[in-house]
Amino acid sequence: MTKAYMGVRLKTLREQQGLTQAALAASLQISPSYLNQIENDQRPLTVPVLLRLQASHGIDLQLFSDDENARRLSALQPVFSGGPQADGVPLAEAKVVANQLPSVARLLLDLHKRSRAAEERLASIVEGADTDREDAGRTARLQPQEEVREFFYARHHHLAVLDGLAEELHAELLPDLPADAPHAAVLAQQLQARLEARHGIHVRTHAAGRTADAALRNYDAGSRTLLLAADMAPGQQAFQLGVQLAFLEMGDRIDAFTTAESFATTQARSLARLGFANHFAGALVLPNRRFQESAEALRYDIELLSDRFGVGFETIGHRLSTMHHAPGRGILFFFVRVDRAGNISKRQSTADFHFSRHGGSCPLWNVYEAFSRPGAILTQLSRMPDGRTYLWIARTVEHRRGGYGTPKRMFAVALGCDARYADRLVYAKGVNLIDPDAATRIGAGCKVCDRADCAQRAFPPMGRTLQIDENLRGFAPYAPGM
Repeated sequence: MTKAYMGVRLKTLREQQGLTQAALAASLQISPSYLNQIENDQRPLTVPVLLRLQASHGIDLQLFSDDENARRLSALQPVFSGGPQADGVPLAEAKVVANQLPSVARLLLDLHKRSRAAEERLASIVEGADTDREDAGRTARLQPQEEVREFFYARHHHLAVLDGLAEELHAELLPDLPADAPHAAVLAQQLQARLEARHGIHVRTHAAGRTADAALRNYDAGSRTLLLAADMAPGQQAFQLGVQLAFLEMGDRIDAFTTAESFATTQARSLARLGFANHFAGALVLPNRRFQESAEALRYDIELLSDRFGVGFETIGHRLSTMHHAPGRGILFFFVRVDRAGNISKRQSTADFHFSRHGGSCPLWNVYEAFSRPGAILTQLSRMPDGRTYLWIARTVEHRRGGYGTPKRMFAVALGCDARYADRLVYAKGVNLIDPDAATRIGAGCKVCDRADCAQRAFPPMGRTLQIDENLRGFAPYAPGM
């Protein structure tokens, strides 16, 4: 944590708890005048004071995290980029909102999402894409998958609860397993035994069909039979068994997370329930402490971690980007999966990288280059417009099921982290982390990126115009390819 001035946030927490300055100062072992200076940003909020705040009042340190502030600032970029009749908000003012006024930032983000949804809804009506008059009069909403994605993004503490429960169950099922021992097959056997003994569920396998859409898991409540596809690896089997166990043993907890008041549609709520069950299963196959210790020991070599835990490259990357860490431990990762057309089908982040929802992603990002070199692991040091630098690794993954002639599904996945963690990753070998000009300059998407001199720009930023001259190399939609 760098020197941080977060007086408004500290004062808000004090008022929410109904404390006077004198009472809070006494609990933090500082003088009231010193606390007054912190609240008025005349002194920074130091780490010792922050730790006392956590010990005395149970405050989540993530509320004062530099990463959380940067993540919020990244999310606010589309909001502050300006509209057709307005200039954007200066970066210095945007930082004040992100760092000092988190509640205001959340309100602005919510209003912006509503505005964008309304614009998209109106556009679809104008284009004749939706002629249902009754539906056209309803309030514009996010699509269910987008609604669920935003829900997970804002509620990491729910995932942390499930992480802890999954780790406890893993220790109960495999108490004496060495930390570096492959355990996927053993875990699958233990989960199957638990389902049969505690819940009377019989687990069966069925042969793979000739089509790719056959279900990996199918539960028949009437006969209490769980069918699993026979072509799954042990790690996949353990995951699917864990999903079923989550619904049976963690269902009340998951239902408490996914109340009807939190979602606009029942479809979104069902997706969220499945998302929580999947997270629990992933945390069961890759439990926090064991997985974290292995990752550190292997310098986050994903292929070695895949071999040890019996799961695929994509699963390891996904888990690294969603697992809960104790304060000061672990690396905060972000993860994305795209197809050849640029569609983002997964984006996970407990850190501060901003994934654009409008206008696509940056073509200079190495996740798109991965398609030209299938199976190879590509590394990239990149710098965002706000000056933050990241280390990215990208690789293609394939999903193939069914018989001859069944088309394979190919994606590119990318895993990234802040460059300050790079020396802990094996993938930093050979990467120039010192020269500031060595990083590739990328953005979150052309519509929210203000790099006017980018040769790959597809269109100008939202609400702004580019200076067009005869030497322009970037955005030139009517120029012939030369």
